Amino acid sequence: MSVSAEQSKWQLCHYDRKSVTRLAHSLGLFETTAALLVRRGVSTPLEAEKFLHPKLSDLYSPFLMCDMARAVERIDKAIARGEKILVYGDYDVDGTTATVILKKALETVGAAVNYYIPQRLVDGYGMRESAIDKAGVEGYKLIISVDCGIRAHAVIEYATSLGIDVIITDHHIPEGELPAATAILNPKRPDCNYPDKNLAGCGVAFKLAQALLSKYLCLKELPSLLMIAAIGTIADIVPLVGENRVIAKCGLIELSRSNNIGLRALFEISGINGRQITCYDIGYKIAPRINAVGRMGGASSAVEIFSAPTLEIASQLAKEMNEQNIARQRTEADIISEIMLQLENEKAFKKDSVIVLAGERWHRGVIGIAASKVVEKTQKPAVVISIEDGIGYGSGRSIKEFPILEAFDNCPELFEHYGGHSHAAGLTLKAENIGELKRRVNEFAKNFLAQEEPNLEKEIDGKLGFAEINYDLMKEIVMLEPFGAANPIPVFLTENVKIVDGPHLVRDRHLKFRLSHCGHTLDAIWWGAAEYINDFSSTGYYRLVFSLAESNYFNAKNMQIAIKELFLI
Repeated sequence: MSVSAEQSKWQLCHYDRKSVTRLAHSLGLFETTAALLVRRGVSTPLEAEKFLHPKLSDLYSPFLMCDMARAVERIDKAIARGEKILVYGDYDVDGTTATVILKKALETVGAAVNYYIPQRLVDGYGMRESAIDKAGVEGYKLIISVDCGIRAHAVIEYATSLGIDVIITDHHIPEGELPAATAILNPKRPDCNYPDKNLAGCGVAFKLAQALLSKYLCLKELPSLLMIAAIGTIADIVPLVGENRVIAKCGLIELSRSNNIGLRALFEISGINGRQITCYDIGYKIAPRINAVGRMGGASSAVEIFSAPTLEIASQLAKEMNEQNIARQRTEADIISEIMLQLENEKAFKKDSVIVLAGERWHRGVIGIAASKVVEKTQKPAVVISIEDGIGYGSGRSIKEFPILEAFDNCPELFEHYGGHSHAAGLTLKAENIGELKRRVNEFAKNFLAQEEPNLEKEIDGKLGFAEINYDLMKEIVMLEPFGAANPIPVFLTENVKIVDGPHLVRDRHLKFRLSHCGHTLDAIWWGAAEYINDFSSTGYYRLVFSLAESNYFNAKNMQIAIKELFLI
């Protein structure tokens, strides 16, 4: 295959060789592994030990978070008074897992608790006064939000007027002044000195659960909550370093040995039962099924499955989630096909710094995924909007150089509602304002990016010959898992590689090869590269960019690498 350097740029990283050699010698590691650690900011044996073997004891005290003591005190009073507590959740994986964590923790310490998750297509994102009204009628005196609420000033004031206290747990960026809540747990609030600012919404809920279980001497229950936090943390694509790494890595271990009936039913229908659960399993098997029920309708089954009383009920819930995921995949494919056709047919998009697309009644549950696909295809920020009865419901996604939420902050008068993360945000606006939104965000982006092209360079961790690849090295690299944001899958370069067999088509989507380098051969898979099957030569030499860390497909008997790019030299 002849891929030009202009189409796909790769940059070889450089290291402090003395630090690499010192770390490799101190810990008895391959220099390849030591170099990967140094690249991730790990340069001492103590730092490496914590990175490679995180423990529950590495978690920070939850009481370092601003307002934690106040939140626990208010919950104490609710338990003592017999007050009903409502956990106000969100419909994505982060929000549903946060709901489960807090509900289970509150039940453990003796609280009277229930939960509410809005329906995406009926209620939209965030806290709503109608839900507060219902909570008031049902006698709730304390509401605890999870993964939402940091911008819900008016709703929280309304709850207070009804005599309902609100504790916010959130990880989204605050807007100006903080809401007038009883307590606000959010490491991103400006006055919070919590050591880790990158927790997911479920991570913040987990810290409140940790504080409650600590106070009530129930910390033995923490591992069962940790595995749920791992699902939400991995799915929310937060940086998998620091406390998130502890949650993800330790949580995956707990998931693999869990006897939770609902999880086992979900693993069974996802085809991953009976083996070690990995980050890949969460991202591509479990999270999509949990997400699907929130995207396509109500998310209650994604909460209920974790406390299913019987295998029969758990299996039925898992089946429903699987069916919703299949429906989501079909709907998503139709919308993305329509969007890609728009992109190909309209030359105007090529001049835009931010792609803004709108369509009539595109399913709101998949427009965020569609926006991500547009970013992937164009390497530009994107906003995808579904128009329904004169109202636009949109999702924005961005490239790393451009904070799309700041672009929205620059024109707040255009929205009925908006919020989210720096690089992933949701919005609601009148359809008549879509044209002005497109103009304003493009104007902001051109100034912000200074008319520079996005940096498309992708990083290679180092050169690695086939003779250096063995099972022992693989076991060391697997210790760096789970991979994700801020801890990407290591990528290597080998030059002068020959194709000795293949490519062979696998499942109509992938290509399988046998490659040779300096007398050593390896099997290789290139995921999703079926379209290139006729572009290879058995006589030429190639420059190979690859990963050997996708452990789902790696074992001692059949070592296999994953191709990222294959350049004909």
